[in-house]
Amino acid sequence: MAPVPAGFDETSPIFSIAAAAELAGLHAQTLRQYDRLGLVQPSRTAGNTRRYSMRDIGRLKQVQMLSGEGVSLEGIRRILEMSDENRELRTRVRELESALADAVMQQQGRRVFAAGTAGITTIRAGARPSKPGSVVLWRPSR
Repeated sequence: MAPVPAGFDETSPIFSIAAAAELAGLHAQTLRQYDRLGLVQPSRTAGNTRRYSMRDIGRLKQVQMLSGEGVSLEGIRRILEMSDENRELRTRVRELESALADAVMQQQGRRVFAAGTAGITTIRAGARPSKPGSVVLWRPSR
């Protein structure tokens, strides 16, 4: 696979409607309809021309697959909306888990234990146990 030029990723709007239609295996008019319905909303140039990203192409293929399984366009819109919300919520949960773990590690008075074949030992918060395969347990002090 060729390297991706700097500044480009899966969200970079680089494909014209004709190229996106060909990549997705759809007709350009179908892409226009999906845009009107809000199923896939490509970026627009200053001249109001649609530009699709690789993420948009993937979404077009997902719409095509769901449609082929007999799901109505309104049903597809709802499925995509819930999928987007789910993805955003999962990202937020990961952010909150990370923030919580950081906050817990910064609290004074926390004790950290490692259990391994040699027994249970206390280790400094944020440190790794010296023996591989050790189980680490965080226990708050009271």
